[in-house]
Amino acid sequence: MNEKLLSLRDEIKSKLNQTTDLIDLDKIRVAYLGKKGSITSLLKGMKELSAEERKSFGAEVNQLKTQAAQLIEEKIAELKEIEIEKEIASMPQFDITSPPNLERGSYHPITLVQRECENIFTSMGFTIEDYPEIVTDYECFEALNIPKHHPARDMQDTYYLDNGQLLKSHTSAAQNAILKKYGKKLIDNGTPIKAIFPGRCFRNEATDACHENTFFQMEGVMVDKDISISNLIYFMKTMLSEVFRKDIKVRLRPGFFPFVEPGFELDISCLICGGDGCPSCKHSGWLELCPCGMIHPNVLREGGIDPEKYTGFAFGLGLTRLAMMKYGIKDIRDLNSGNLKALSQFTDDE
Repeated sequence: MNEKLLSLRDEIKSKLNQTTDLIDLDKIRVAYLGKKGSITSLLKGMKELSAEERKSFGAEVNQLKTQAAQLIEEKIAELKEIEIEKEIASMPQFDITSPPNLERGSYHPITLVQRECENIFTSMGFTIEDYPEIVTDYECFEALNIPKHHPARDMQDTYYLDNGQLLKSHTSAAQNAILKKYGKKLIDNGTPIKAIFPGRCFRNEATDACHENTFFQMEGVMVDKDISISNLIYFMKTMLSEVFRKDIKVRLRPGFFPFVEPGFELDISCLICGGDGCPSCKHSGWLELCPCGMIHPNVLREGGIDPEKYTGFAFGLGLTRLAMMKYGIKDIRDLNSGNLKALSQFTDDE
């Protein structure tokens, strides 16, 4: 390896030894291995070399690139281990000899509804997936057919973080990962993709009786050959009848969501006012519960699935609003209030 490459390798090692922050570490990665990075730029100048020199120099640059990537991965693992150790050290200590508090606690109403929905969907062959609350712009928007500057982004006032990531504004952010995770089984073995992924979502919006900046959704997808809207309606009606233990009046109306085509809004008749109109349903008699529709071909394609062979549906069930309907909670803000008197009444439901 020539002196220039050796010097560059020593320079990378020196910077890695000095950094103690994952954000700074990512900046180092971009500076050397990114599209305009120092190592990548070396390959662009190879056109000035002879064929023999290009072969030798290219091999050395690729060797350096591999070494740098390995050093960075090792540093990432080291810094993550340090963060875990710090978190463990900062955890409060508990006295295990203290007498137990025998007062019975209670599950949050959203937890109760989520577990009930999970049981219903697992009985119908769906798997339960988990997904981070902090995601990338690609996961939350671009993989869902929402490119930069798309007007649909204005529909969700998103919380962006200093590192360029964001708090997920909808559980649809997990769709791309789920399609890629189970797509091979679908293609190779014909095993349908059937998954739900509940989670907390965040939007920077004014709060009122039916809106909160922090709320829970449950995304669901099914992909196979010949999936249609009728499949979507069947699963949703089955779920609602199980949750409310009676037939629920629902309606489908057209709705625009870039990641489905066609798209719908599934509304249920407000169970708090019986459809007469109240603050919880904005005096309309209906409560929006579930944006849904057929997965857009671009989203399937981005997940590695051929939209010419497979179709699928997706829905974003509002667990928070479902809990309000099931338990007659008139103000969504009560669910995040920490009011034990209001929330403890659901103890006997578990």
